[in-house]
Amino acid sequence: MSALTNSSSPLHAWQELAEAVPAEPFALPVGTTAVVYCEGQFGEQDGKTGNGLVRHSEKYEILSVIDSRCAGADAGTFLDGTPNGIPIVATLSEAVAHAGPVPDYLICGLAPADGLLSEAQRIVLLDGIARGMHVINGLHEFLNDDAEFVAAALLAGVTITDVRRPKDTRDLHLFSGRIFDVTCPRIAVLGTDGAIGKRTTATLLVQALNAQGIKAVMVGTGQTTLIQGGKYGVALDALVPQFCSGEVEHQVVAAFEGEDPDVIVVEGQGSLSHPAYLTSGHILRGSRPQGVIVQHAPKRQVLGDFPMMPMPTVASEIALIEAFADTRVIGVTINHESMTAAELDQSIDDHREDLGLPVTDPLTRPGQDLVDMVLRAFPDLAPKAAPHTSIRG
Repeated sequence: MSALTNSSSPLHAWQELAEAVPAEPFALPVGTTAVVYCEGQFGEQDGKTGNGLVRHSEKYEILSVIDSRCAGADAGTFLDGTPNGIPIVATLSEAVAHAGPVPDYLICGLAPADGLLSEAQRIVLLDGIARGMHVINGLHEFLNDDAEFVAAALLAGVTITDVRRPKDTRDLHLFSGRIFDVTCPRIAVLGTDGAIGKRTTATLLVQALNAQGIKAVMVGTGQTTLIQGGKYGVALDALVPQFCSGEVEHQVVAAFEGEDPDVIVVEGQGSLSHPAYLTSGHILRGSRPQGVIVQHAPKRQVLGDFPMMPMPTVASEIALIEAFADTRVIGVTINHESMTAAELDQSIDDHREDLGLPVTDPLTRPGQDLVDMVLRAFPDLAPKAAPHTSIRG
């Protein structure tokens, strides 16, 4: 992960590697321009890192997205129906040609369940390194442990950042109870499946609250939030489970002490009912949220990466969450994938009536709906909000 100088001697490069001291996580070189590699998956569940970067990035200027299936389209239009000026191109060569100067970073926007690169994907990332691009990798496969990638990066004088690589064990935190010193409300955005929009909803919620004068800070729990530039967060699914609750607690406490917020929003992972993605349990235990928002995709019949498993209902997930933790679900957010406008309207109305909770779609409805959801549950925040903010029943 350290920035090492180019060398004409492979032997010298390997000696340099052996003597190098790894840089701190995210101690990145100067530069912000980036291309997102998301071949075959942009807009899909396994392209969620690329999707997230197109929607929001504090750290990088996203110049283009690579996915030959939808080359020529605008990334914002393809993803959400709203153009954002980020083109989708077919190849890395096209991405570099579009950029003019070689972009600073090539970000792997893929997030497959196994967290591994295919041979074709390796070739593209190695090509980026050869062109002088730093690589940002959010997969479970650490490229700094791969001899071919390490040698290529050394010879090109660039870095590889493995976002999911955890800190040394001595630097990890067990649950300590310091969460009980956090006096502001904490809201976790959980869901009924993985890759269902929890991070996007959490981001939009934080933005909406801040826009209304309620100081909100987000604590991320996955690799995408860290790549986007989130100040507080940890890639939970890369940790030994013993430290997961403690690391969530540590990040929430750090956000509270560092920002003095009115609200802390914690990004969820997987779902509490999921057979494989179980980090929601650690999020509930570590952050001790007073409120939970549940994200659901009504059109999904089976879990995204596990088609042998039927989707849970929102009601069953709510019951599980409230049985597992001393908290309450304060609202539901809908992922409108595969839904017509009329179906979305009906789904929101049906869920609101069936559950007796506020329900909205964060991507197609006003951010005010999210603010109202929070104020309904935490009316003490109302005096901090802008004068026109309402509390809907």
